[in-house]
Formats: sequence, C-alpha cells, structure tokens
Amino acid sequence: MESAGYAVESFDSAEEFLASGSAQKAACLILDVQLPGITGLELQERLAGADNRVPIVFVSARGTRANREKAMRRGATGFLSKPFRRDDLVRLVEAATRR
Repeated sequence: MESAGYAVESFDSAEEFLASGSAQKAACLILDVQLPGITGLELQERLAGADNRVPIVFVSARGTRANREKAMRRGATGFLSKPFRRDDLVRLVEAATRR
C-alpha cells in the first residue's frame, strides 16, 4: 500500500489496534479474518457497535462463503481471498477512501 502512495500503520493484533487510538483516524482498514485474539470479523462488529464506520477491506486465506457474506452484510467495502492481485487490493482501498 505504501508503494501505491498510502500512509500505512500495522498492528500485531486487533487488541493492539484498538488500544492505539488509531480507530478514530483511520481512513481504511485492511483486515484478515483470522487474527490472534479478536478476529477480523469480531473487530468489524466492535467498531460498528461503537458507531465507527471506518471502511474495511478483508483479505483472508479463509475466504469461505460464510465469512465473505458476513463481512459484506456488515458493511465491508470488499473481501479478497488469498492469494490476490495487488491491483485488486489497491482498487478496493481507493473505493473505500472515496466514500
């Protein structure tokens, strides 16, 4: 994402992200479904419950139909299964940040 011109912050877990205060200033989140501790889908739900509507793009090796449908039903901008093309991720992040 940096090579596409975006400022990037990364976190080792959803808990670390929540503790950082970055949820209030993020323009877009790129989340994996499978994270240590709180999953990406659980983080999406927590953010929505806190009325944080930051756009989310999911990437996952566990791109099951159920995970995809749940993420999209909850308002995700997109969902990519690994492996994915860099251009597809950039396109989804661009769409998310234009919202």
